[in-house]
Amino acid sequence: MRRFLLPCLASLLLYVGLCAFWLDRPISLGLLRLEMTQKLTRAATLASPKLVILAGSNAPYSHSCAVIGAMLDLPCENGGVAVGIGLEDLFARWAPLLHKGDILYLPMEAQQYTTTRAENRVGPDAALLLRHNRALLRHLPLDRIIGAAFATSLPDIIDDLAEMGLARAGIGTPATRLAGQFDVMGDRQNTPLSEADPGFLALLHRREPSAAALRSSYGARLIAAFVARESARGIIVIGGLPADFIDIPVPPASIAAMEAAYTSHGGLFLRLDNLSRYERADFFDSQDHLAGPCQIYHSIKIAGALAALLHRPLNPPSPAAAGSAASCPGQARPDALTPGPLARSQTISAGR
Repeated sequence: MRRFLLPCLASLLLYVGLCAFWLDRPISLGLLRLEMTQKLTRAATLASPKLVILAGSNAPYSHSCAVIGAMLDLPCENGGVAVGIGLEDLFARWAPLLHKGDILYLPMEAQQYTTTRAENRVGPDAALLLRHNRALLRHLPLDRIIGAAFATSLPDIIDDLAEMGLARAGIGTPATRLAGQFDVMGDRQNTPLSEADPGFLALLHRREPSAAALRSSYGARLIAAFVARESARGIIVIGGLPADFIDIPVPPASIAAMEAAYTSHGGLFLRLDNLSRYERADFFDSQDHLAGPCQIYHSIKIAGALAALLHRPLNPPSPAAAGSAASCPGQARPDALTPGPLARSQTISAGR
């Protein structure tokens, strides 16, 4: 028996060692790593009170820190990267940068509430943690450590070797690919309406999760626990709804389930009069990604609602922002872009 166990143990150690110290995905996962690193680095330099927007890709595509921060007169960082990043990982990275009086706005995607423990364990950040941030990995739950250690499959190894070869040849480097995609506050740029594909957007449909899943899944419990911890530290945590298609209705029970993750744990919740739902013509390449002018339009509305919720003065949007928002096809109403009527039109639900 020992003759079989020793080779098995040796091969297991070799596999984990290769994944932890040599194999890498420097182009595809390297892009996520670089984006996250840049956002965390900038946020660490911001004075408090500051505003941080945190979600998946809905945050940088559909929200503009440049607009919201200027209207609220707050330094701002748009920290969203991708839905697949594990919530424990995401929260562990951002919590040390938040200080009493900071404002954290979380327009989390529905998939983040409904993620299972198994999905959270082997997301795309599993390999990144094992290869590049074992110090953080050691502080995550045991199942995340085990998941990271064994997340790399044979197809993954083939992809790793291919990307490592391309990176050595200087092809597709993350810095080159990321250049020009984000501004200095982490907002996604270069998503014009002219490059959207209406035919593709018309075909998109995903099943909306049930209120029960939004309320009790593993992701919802992680969000609720994070809200409770940060609220207890004096962080103003505000939940919100992600941008989505207006022709896919969201049941009131589903909104109530998302809201409860915040208001039942010391946070606040914000919902716009339109529930952050927009015409398909307003999107760029998915349900969560508004095209540039509509990103600005939505951000102006969010700024007005946040100002009313936080009892903060509200600056008007800059002429450039207002002009861009006016070209959003489904929402080009000049009267909706003025701060006064905008703030009054919001339906705001909040609780402490």
